[in-house]
Amino acid sequence: MNLNQITIPSINVEKAVAFYIILGLKLIVDSIPRYVRFECPDGDATFSIHQVEKLPQGNGITIYFEDEHLDDWVKKLKKQGIVFTELPNDKPWLWREAHLKDPDGNSIILFYAGENRKNPAWRIPS
Repeated sequence: MNLNQITIPSINVEKAVAFYIILGLKLIVDSIPRYVRFECPDGDATFSIHQVEKLPQGNGITIYFEDEHLDDWVKKLKKQGIVFTELPNDKPWLWREAHLKDPDGNSIILFYAGENRKNPAWRIPS
């Protein structure tokens, strides 16, 4: 099994598209204002957004994007006007993370975990 895509809701898909293009995703399906789909620059995963009239309540969605050059990526995004709620820092779970919100308030975590992403010291043995 492989994860194909994640789809998130948006009040304003066009505004969300501009944000995710700045993050580095490539638009591959454009059915604005109803739906869009992106390719990630690395790997096979895709990411899509669909229009809704009302966003879900509660903690919402958290989306993780990984890049081994996290600090450089964050510097570049800041220069492009992206606002971060937490700049890159090392976490006790051995990931380096930066936090921000997309235009709909979804939590975005840009991170680098390397081998620790799937194989931390506390991983359950196979």
